Amino acid sequence: MKDSGKLIGALVLGAAVGAALGILLAPDKGSETRKKLFDGAKDFTEDLKKRAKEASNKFRDKADEASEYAEEKLDEYKNKAKNKAEQFRTSAS
Repeated sequence: MKDSGKLIGALVLGAAVGAALGILLAPDKGSETRKKLFDGAKDFTEDLKKRAKEASNKFRDKADEASEYAEEKLDEYKNKAKNKAEQFRTSAS
């Protein structure tokens, strides 16, 4: 899972660097090149924010699932302990 995230990050970074180099080497006026670079950086930033939000939401969902699972297990173990205590009380009487 971590490796795929690193791969995607490397691909996105490679694409951004390639795009920037392509723009810098293109025969445009300086002002046009700067505008393209600014727009590209803005798009890249927005994409990163979107991906970070998606990752955050995924993490939050997983944390919620883990919390629900832990609560279910805790209730299960409390009920087991309660039943064992009741059995012990009954057998001790």
